[in-house]
Amino acid sequence: MPDPNGTSPSDPPVRLSLPLDFQQEIFHELRAEDALLILARGLGLPRLVANLLHSYDAAGSNLILLVGAEDRENMWLGEALAEHATMSGSAKCRGLQLVNTDLMSVGTREKMYTGGGIFSITSRILIVDFLSGLLNPETVTGIVCLHAERISATSLEAFIVRIYRQRNKKGFLKAFSDQPEPFTSGYQPLTGILRNLFLRKPVLYPRFHVAVAKSLEGKRKAEVIELEVPMTDAMRDIQNAVMECVEVSIMELKKANTGLEMEDWNLDSALHRNFDTIIRRQLDPVWHRTTYRTRQIVRDLSMLRTILHSVLTLDAVSFNKFLDTVLAASSPPSAASRQSQSPWLFLDAAHTMFDSAKRRVYTGKLNEGGGAAQSEGLNAVLEEMPKWNLLAEILEEIERDSYFNPQAQNGSNGGILIMCGDQATCKQVREYLQTMHADADEREKNGDEGLMERETSAKLMMRRKLRGYLQWKRDFARVSSNLFAENQKAINGDSTRANGQSSRGRGGPANKRRRIRGGGSSNAAPSRAPNGSIHIAGDKDAHIQSLMQELVPDEFEDNATSKLDVGADPLDDNDDFYELYDMKDVMVVHPYDGDMDDHLLEEVKPRYVIMYEPDAAFIRRIEVYRSSHSNRQVRVYFMYYGGSVEEQRYLSAVRREKDAFAKLIRERGNMALTFTHDGANLDPQESFLRTVNTRIAGGGRLAATAEPPRVVVDVREFRSSLPSLLHGRNMVVIPCMLTVGDYVLTPNICVERKSIKDLISSFQDGRLYNQDETMFQHYKNPMLLIEFDQQKAFTLEPFADLSSSLGTAGLVGSDLQSKLVLLTLAFPRLRIIWSSSPYQTAEIFEELKKQQEEPDPIKAVQIGLQDGEDAETKTFNQTPQDMLRAVPGVTGKGLARLVIEMENVRAVADADEEILADMIGKEAARQIRFFFDRSVWDEGAPED
Repeated sequence: MPDPNGTSPSDPPVRLSLPLDFQQEIFHELRAEDALLILARGLGLPRLVANLLHSYDAAGSNLILLVGAEDRENMWLGEALAEHATMSGSAKCRGLQLVNTDLMSVGTREKMYTGGGIFSITSRILIVDFLSGLLNPETVTGIVCLHAERISATSLEAFIVRIYRQRNKKGFLKAFSDQPEPFTSGYQPLTGILRNLFLRKPVLYPRFHVAVAKSLEGKRKAEVIELEVPMTDAMRDIQNAVMECVEVSIMELKKANTGLEMEDWNLDSALHRNFDTIIRRQLDPVWHRTTYRTRQIVRDLSMLRTILHSVLTLDAVSFNKFLDTVLAASSPPSAASRQSQSPWLFLDAAHTMFDSAKRRVYTGKLNEGGGAAQSEGLNAVLEEMPKWNLLAEILEEIERDSYFNPQAQNGSNGGILIMCGDQATCKQVREYLQTMHADADEREKNGDEGLMERETSAKLMMRRKLRGYLQWKRDFARVSSNLFAENQKAINGDSTRANGQSSRGRGGPANKRRRIRGGGSSNAAPSRAPNGSIHIAGDKDAHIQSLMQELVPDEFEDNATSKLDVGADPLDDNDDFYELYDMKDVMVVHPYDGDMDDHLLEEVKPRYVIMYEPDAAFIRRIEVYRSSHSNRQVRVYFMYYGGSVEEQRYLSAVRREKDAFAKLIRERGNMALTFTHDGANLDPQESFLRTVNTRIAGGGRLAATAEPPRVVVDVREFRSSLPSLLHGRNMVVIPCMLTVGDYVLTPNICVERKSIKDLISSFQDGRLYNQDETMFQHYKNPMLLIEFDQQKAFTLEPFADLSSSLGTAGLVGSDLQSKLVLLTLAFPRLRIIWSSSPYQTAEIFEELKKQQEEPDPIKAVQIGLQDGEDAETKTFNQTPQDMLRAVPGVTGKGLARLVIEMENVRAVADADEEILADMIGKEAARQIRFFFDRSVWDEGAPED
């Protein structure tokens, strides 16, 4: 086993920050051999990665590549490696170097690779450097892959690992993930990911692992106080109503789509945050055949799940405002047919939802009779969130505890950390904490002693919110009519559907269900429209004006509000107004932020933590933090609404992670042994025979090449999976900066690849005509490849929902076909390849290359450039390029040609149309010339 610190005896010892036994056990296991580590969330994965990288960094003369890291992970790991280098005092530590932009020149990258160190590099740059020979895989000491759950057979990371393992058998490879759920979907998913990563051993560490449990459940266990908060009756009614709407919507989806896998389509799965993605992924292959009603229900499910979350997080006024927006977006104008309505609006549960939401804000009687409404007044209710009062009680308890038990010897700072679900909740909590004692302070000022204890109330905050809501509602009617039209476009993107000329016209019979009504009076709540859907009884302007008069802020509210506003500060007498607070007096309100919460705990060192909303991963972070620091006492208040979706979602997430680990453990126990064949020891004669093409047709000769076939690929094409699949078919992929075409298969065959979405946009801006024109100038057999998605049907119909966003008229299928016909008429020699997936494209390319000469990469790069000038090595100013990108008719490849040919932007603006046409095509030249010749004066919009 190698030295776990990776250093020679003469080097200073490497100091690691792994205080817990299970962390040290994982570290030694990863240093010993290559493996895939799957760790439970919240157990400190970034710390493990940082210590592992530092152990290699301290040794020096290593070239380590970090793949798959996000920007904030790069920032955190960079800081951690710098701290470790300072602690260890090793002169060989170089820290983390970022290679994450195309603006970094080739020479700079080559010099950095030669010097060695740890590089966090984007996958697209790394694969290009591997294939171009800029970075030799044999010189790489090892690769560390983060977010292994995202790696698939066609991903760039799998492509990188394949090239690395083909040419480097000795370097190490470590992969990390803290999300076990993606490893359990499909047939033997763990085996598949290990195969993609060329790894054999999975290392699993769930929360119930013996080593983890022993480290976190010892004497230094954190003190956790669980507080169940009862919901108000109105909140419970709204939650039950939304759950009923969700359940009915799922049942409607199941009826309309019987041939799909619907095992996970249930109410429990609907609480999961990825439920919308799961349903859309299953419906995607048949999306073009689904009815309008199905698409509408899919969108409604997302809306209902948002409502379900909002009822527990938004205050009563904001929630009612949100429901007004939802109703306006889901309800068509009064003249529209009922088939245009969202189906859940016809349920009695929807009526209950809107009714209860309005009762939480204000109540009043509206006597409907004789077509006139007579008001008896609207009264503000302003129901407060139950967690607010409990939060105030917790803070009072903390204040008493910190007074009677100061614990000066404690290692924590004594501060309070309040963790919320998102920034909006943080803002709400901050506002409540600033105004909760406002009424009590005013009574004390006026000499009204009242109760001995200061009462807390959100009255001031809620009255201010209600005033804003009433003013917003007065102006909302102007824009509400547009919300439904926008929602219709978002459902299927086809403007013709909004006219009722679609499959939704075949809806069921009218709603014949009877509803038992009370007497002649009803509250100011939603009622039924003539077509059976929800209709809110409009609050008359007189009612709203009367309520606003009651809410006019008095002198005390004006003073309290002015304290919250930050105005101009003359910065006079700073010492009287500004000082550094002691940490024990600081209260931090912060949203959950994944792995960054570990850094937050280490910085704040709180003595009290209030979890305003439940989060399983953060509880583990508290356990790790408390177990890592024996001298820091931590008390955690864990708040949740009893019997709520919030509690059920938390328990479901814990159970889902536990089940995922149990399934992974079973799969690991049944995993077959993997034996690899080393192709480096292959007999030279056998290697030569593998290149022999035995297909003899039409009098051809037996062909044998000492090298495998090669394909020249534009570097911008590495965003797709096709280069990886070509390499998997034993083709040599040569990345180059091509001016003409995307793929060069032979000296005569050039291919321009288009996905359907890209094809539509290319027709819109005329880019495709220019590309075909330049291909015909330089290649004998230009081809247009139209590539479909493997998960979607091999037809143009599924892309009908792209028409609205791209501005096409009518059905996009027929429109595309007509444009393709015009394209073939304009370029008769153009060959069009239809491919159902990237896999079929790789097969087609292999067939096209048979019995053909190999392309010359140098010549392919020089085509389209003048005097053999290389677009890669020449450095250009970015600001003029950004200006030219905004000019109509300037495409990516056209921009490269203009930058090389023209001296500056003024030269482009002064150039004749004929000169521009020779460089970038007639259509693009016409658009550029029209743009620069257009008058700056507005001459009036053209008539339709």
